[in-house]
Amino acid sequence: MHLTPDTVAAERDRVRERADVVVPLVNDLRTEFSELFDTDVDPVTAAAYRDEVDAVFADGDLAVNVAALVGLLRGLDVETDYPGFVVDELLGRQLAGMIAGGQPLGLLGEAAFHYADVRHHPPDATAGSDDLDAALAAGFQTRLPGWDWTEGPSPFRVD
Repeated sequence: MHLTPDTVAAERDRVRERADVVVPLVNDLRTEFSELFDTDVDPVTAAAYRDEVDAVFADGDLAVNVAALVGLLRGLDVETDYPGFVVDELLGRQLAGMIAGGQPLGLLGEAAFHYADVRHHPPDATAGSDDLDAALAAGFQTRLPGWDWTEGPSPFRVD
């Protein structure tokens, strides 16, 4: 893999174009998390997703790493999948955490990845492609606003 500013921009465009798959998955996750955690989580629009993709890729240091993981997952397949499932899980988890942001959001993105991954298995998916969608959904659902606990100052802040 050879990364250049042009390949990073191309990966950004591919990630933006996945809105038709990723945004419904984000909203499914948020609906399930709302029920599981007895809270309201706002849905995400395709426009908000694309804007946040642009924000991730506007940070060059983050963008090159996200682009590398996206490219690796996009091209990854493993014969009979099971023997190599660890690598797609590792890459997906890292991508979700990276997109979600610093701690504690990074860890929440990684946890959400596993939840999304067990629910998302399109029939024509490769080992990496379904994990790519799950990672994008988990990372962006964590990063995007809509969670009440992330709105406003933390009650644990010490003044």
